[in-house]
Formats: sequence, C-alpha cells, structure tokens
Amino acid sequence: MNTQVIIDYLSSLSMNNNREWYHANKDDYKRANDEFEKLLQTLILEIGKFDSSIIHNSPKDLTFKLVRDTRFSHDKSPYNPAFRAHISSKGKLPVPVGYYLMIKPGNQSFLGGGLFADMFKDATTMVRDYIAKSGEEWEKIIHEPDFEKHFTVQGTALKKVPAGYEKEHPQADHLKFKSWYLEYPLRDEDVIDAGVFLAKAVELFRIMKPFNDYLNKALVDFKMPAR
Repeated sequence: MNTQVIIDYLSSLSMNNNREWYHANKDDYKRANDEFEKLLQTLILEIGKFDSSIIHNSPKDLTFKLVRDTRFSHDKSPYNPAFRAHISSKGKLPVPVGYYLMIKPGNQSFLGGGLFADMFKDATTMVRDYIAKSGEEWEKIIHEPDFEKHFTVQGTALKKVPAGYEKEHPQADHLKFKSWYLEYPLRDEDVIDAGVFLAKAVELFRIMKPFNDYLNKALVDFKMPAR
C-alpha cells in the first residue's frame, strides 16, 4: 500500500475543501481510498494474530465518510480531509470498542482505542459500575509499563464523582469520566512510510488490547439504541 498517495490526496482536499474540486478529482479519491482499504486489510490480518474477534471484517465496512454534517457547525466546509476507520468485532460501531485510526495531514493523524462515545448513558453506567467493582484490574492495566509509556486515559469527565459512587473510591477520578479512550498522535512522516506506520500501529494496538478487553467486559450487555 502507498500511504503517500493518501496524504497527498487529503492535503489537496484540505486546500480545496469544496464540492466542485471534490467531484472533479473523484479518481484521485478512489486511488487514495483504495490504498487506505489495502492498509486496513493488512491491519486486520496483523491484529487478527492477537485478536481473532476482528478477522472477519471487510475494510470497506470499517470506514467513515469524508462528508461533514455542517448543520450545527460554524465551519461550513463540506469535507473532513481525513480517512478514518474503527476495527472491532462488530465493525465500526462504537460498541464493542476496538482499534481506531485517523489519517489526517498536518500532523493530525492518530491511533486510538476505547470508548469515544459519551452520549450513551447506559454504556457510561456499565463502565463506571465495572470500574467500581474491578478497580484493581483497571489499575493493573493502565499502569502496565508499556501502556503508561504510550498512553494516558482520556475522556469527557464530570467535575465530581457522580451520585451512587463513593467519593473516596480508589478510582474516583476515573469514575468521573463519561468516556474512556486512548490516543497516540502521529506525525505525517510516521504515516508516509507505510512500513513504519504499520509496525507502530500493530505494536500500539497490541498494547491497548487489555484496555479494550476490560471495557468490552463492562459493555457485554450493552445494546445500541434503536434509531
């Protein structure tokens, strides 16, 4: 796969973020998207060596559209110049959690994992309850040396421990969270070399797997809201 093609296309889209340019350069989009899907296929095979739950996925089912929803945004540019994908046992759904990647020029690319969506109150409650009763396992995962070297747990958080949980709980700070996720930033030069990118992605996804597994145990009974 050629990640330079991906970066070049997205850089051009960023500088020409309008429908006329996008449609006039549809062939360039298709070439870049093909390279991204090749990248995803390789990632699926490599991640599958340590997480067989994702091996059945097809790359085209894991990606997100470039088109932006501008209805409630001051920024009316129609496209998000980024290729994004979420790889989990149920594809790109936010739950169960999995392995997330975004390629975006300008050193805005990153690898991620965990629960990004904080709008699902049931999911938030499930994770809080699980941390409250399985705090030692949580601490062991997030303080594992390789994990601490690369990641810090992030997420939308309340100012205080929510009602129903001990204010002095050993994991009180993480009980304030409404989402729990990881991000590892990447520079453009890390992405342009496909070999370097793949090696780094596989290494980091392997390190974050216990974190994802923990959240998925908490979310085992979660059901996506009906639309």
